[in-house]
This record gives sequence, C-alpha cells and structure tokens, in this order.
Amino acid sequence: MVQYRFTPNSKIPQKGAFILSPNHYSEIDPIVIGAMTWHMGRLPRFMAKASLFKIPVVKWLLNASGQIPVDRSGIIGSTGDGNPMGAAAELIQRDACVIIYPEGSLTRDPDLWPMRGKSGAVRLALEGGIPIYPVAHWGTQELMPRYGKKIRPFPRKRITIAIGDPLDLSEFEGQHIDQKTVTRATEKLMNEIAKLLSELRGEEAPETRWNPSARGQSETGRFGGEPTEPTERTGE
Repeated sequence: MVQYRFTPNSKIPQKGAFILSPNHYSEIDPIVIGAMTWHMGRLPRFMAKASLFKIPVVKWLLNASGQIPVDRSGIIGSTGDGNPMGAAAELIQRDACVIIYPEGSLTRDPDLWPMRGKSGAVRLALEGGIPIYPVAHWGTQELMPRYGKKIRPFPRKRITIAIGDPLDLSEFEGQHIDQKTVTRATEKLMNEIAKLLSELRGEEAPETRWNPSARGQSETGRFGGEPTEPTERTGE
C-alpha cells in the first residue's frame, strides 16, 4: 500500500528517549509516521487526550501500549497534571520514542506547508533535556487528503520522509524557560520542519508560518475553507 523513501541522512536513535516532531496535514499521518518509526526499529508512542485516561477500559489500553496523556492546553503530564518535568522523567524512564505534532492539528495552510507551532514539544525537550528531531513527510495527501474520509491505497503510494538532525537548542541553555524562550525555540523547530519539507517538495517554503488566528480561523478542529481576503503571513 505504501512505499517509504528516506532521504540519505534520515536516522533516529536506537536507544534512549527522544521526541519526533513531524508536519501534520492528513488524518492518517499518525499511522504513516508510526509505521515509519516501527520500520526504523523503535516502538512509537503518541500523545493522547488526558480525558481518555478517565475511561476504565480505554485507560488500560492506553497505559498498556505506553501512550502519554496530554491535556486540552497541550501540556503533557503523566497524570494530566500539566507537569512537563514529570512527563520528561517518565519518557526517560520508559526509554521512549514519542511522536508529538507541534502544530497540534492539521495545518490550515492551503498549500500544506507547516503552520505556526504550539509549545508542548519544545517545552518538554527544554525542561527534560530530551533531544527533539524535526521530521517532514510528503505524499501522504495522496493516500488520504486533508480531512478525507477514505484511504486511497491503489495505485501504491510513495511517501518521502526526511528526518533532520536533533534541533540545536544550545542558545537557550541556562535561560529561564518562560513563554518567550519557548516561543523562539518553537519557531526554530517549525522553520527546520519547513526546510526539510521544502527539500522533499523541491519548492521554496514560505518565509513565515501560517497563522490561523490572523486568518480568522480556529486552531483546532475542522475549518470551513480558506479566507477570501489576503493577509500577511506571520509567526506572531
């Protein structure tokens, strides 16, 4: 159904805790990226809504498969308590490869470029000293378009994947991890993802990330089409 093609320098650690942060433009992305991670020798872990951990049977299944709860604000914690250091310690203890989509939902960019990111993935990396790898994939939209309801397995689809080097967060070492610091680091992550995607697509990525709020769009859930009035792209 799917043929993966990796760029020459794509690799992930074979041991130790780390974060993969991919672009997100199709509802089948988690399956595609999860299968990719398994193919590369690591068991993928995902973030699941903390509310699901309150449902007895679902809670057991999520815990048994090693999934990590995240609350509605995007804060990660082992008990949904919003404690990033506790979540970081849990990931390290589990020796986990965790996949976190920094955009939080499918991109609103009409050309499927990464949009403005949320801070959860980078905050976890900064607080816990966990390496975070930017990831880009392209071709998944042929398997299932954004908000598509059906998988299109035939003819066989090729998905190209680029995994970058761990994000260099050294400029933030020793700084107080406040919202300003996390925002700057998140912008750096999204720019690296856009750069990787640009190489896969053979196109120049936009200089700035799509900002849904500046376009009158919600940042979660489905949205009803593109805005009619052009507005400046901004990462603010």
